[in-house]
Amino acid sequence: MHLEDFAEGKSFFHRLDPRVKCLTLGPYIFIIAVSKNLTIPFAAFTCSLIMSLVAELDKKKLLNRLAVINFFIFMLWLFIPFSYPGKELFAIGPFIATKEGVLYVLSIAAKSNAIVLATITLLGTSPIFSLTHAFIHLKAPRKPVYLFFFFYRYISVLHEEYIRLKRSMLIRSFKAGTNLHTYKAYAYLVGMLIVNSYDRSQRIYNAMLCRGFRGEFPVIDHFRLKKTDIMFGFIMTMITLLFLYLYIVI
Repeated sequence: MHLEDFAEGKSFFHRLDPRVKCLTLGPYIFIIAVSKNLTIPFAAFTCSLIMSLVAELDKKKLLNRLAVINFFIFMLWLFIPFSYPGKELFAIGPFIATKEGVLYVLSIAAKSNAIVLATITLLGTSPIFSLTHAFIHLKAPRKPVYLFFFFYRYISVLHEEYIRLKRSMLIRSFKAGTNLHTYKAYAYLVGMLIVNSYDRSQRIYNAMLCRGFRGEFPVIDHFRLKKTDIMFGFIMTMITLLFLYLYIVI
């Protein structure tokens, strides 16, 4: 289970300083999220799409990520246009869709896709260790940062343990069904997964103590701002300020 699908590459975004990415992404997605009209979401979606193209991301994997988000947005299309108050746009039998409801869901769709594309392009193009290092440089609380790092690092190990236990059940001719035996088997699976995960965490912790871990990771290579980092930070700041101006004016 490889979680850093977009971290490997040689594009402009892969070479950017993670600190600049983190600092510029927060205000950018915040102003998109709070916008109340279609102008900013669609402009942000266009901007995020251009960034994803420049980053040369794997299109198949990117579309798979977007498909998950848009599946839930599709569910909104089935309900909100017909329940949101406003002027009638069209009717399907007794169900009346309003213009305001359609525009509202359209805004949600544009915002969601813009934020997901920007997040994948900026954060997904950096390895998790680089992001952790960047958060420490930005004076984020160390314990939540390390907790995030360990969660991200070992969720793949947890997944491998789940696959191992599930295969052992299949080897013993287990067949899932809607019966008490199946429910008990899955309960045992979850229980063994928790127990094995706890045992592994203890072994990992003891191994870290043996290697002199004292609450922080020593880092040899540190970040150095380049002209391209400053230029990108300036451009993203200008775009965010433009969106803020549109938010105030419109």
